Amino acid sequence: MSAEEAYQWLIGASTQSLYDVFDVHVVASILALAMNEAKSGNCGLIDGAGLEAPALHELAGAMFPDALAFFESAAGEETLALDEEEQSLRDILGMFSTGSSRLERPLAAMIARRCKWPHHLWQDLGLRDRDELSRLMKRHFAGLARRNQHDMKWKKFLYRMVCGSEGFTLCTSPVCSECDDYAGCFGPEDGEARLMRPANASTNKEKAA
Repeated sequence: MSAEEAYQWLIGASTQSLYDVFDVHVVASILALAMNEAKSGNCGLIDGAGLEAPALHELAGAMFPDALAFFESAAGEETLALDEEEQSLRDILGMFSTGSSRLERPLAAMIARRCKWPHHLWQDLGLRDRDELSRLMKRHFAGLARRNQHDMKWKKFLYRMVCGSEGFTLCTSPVCSECDDYAGCFGPEDGEARLMRPANASTNKEKAA
């Protein structure tokens, strides 16, 4: 099953979801990439998703109830290893979560894990474009969205927040406008989405969470 097929399968398994269409889309996108990476042997499902098996099972049961059996089987006895950097990312996201949904804790864990992948963050979350990532951050991590008022690239911004919280500086430039690598932090985040979905697939219809 390709990543695109996995995404469509998860969407089909979400008809009894406790969450709205946009949140289902976001999590399905992340998990579809993790499932494909596990199939390719690049990493395990737990490793790609960034969730321990119990948390993954709980999330799947609430969001993709028709796929719960798959996740219970696929996760197996795999365990998750966290380094200090990833834990710090989780902590920052948790500290600034909006507090409007139980989804925010597992979502923080998944975002922190996907920050370790090499592409733009929106791509490694499986989203369509950066605008979807901005919508996600405003919805579930509103405090961070407000702090990122100059629209720094999200991965750069999150790591900068981690460095600031731990007492050292990621960048030695006194202000961003004087930085030699300004485009590296604020330039366009162009590129192809890692998941190719039908053009008419919509995430705008929302139901109460």
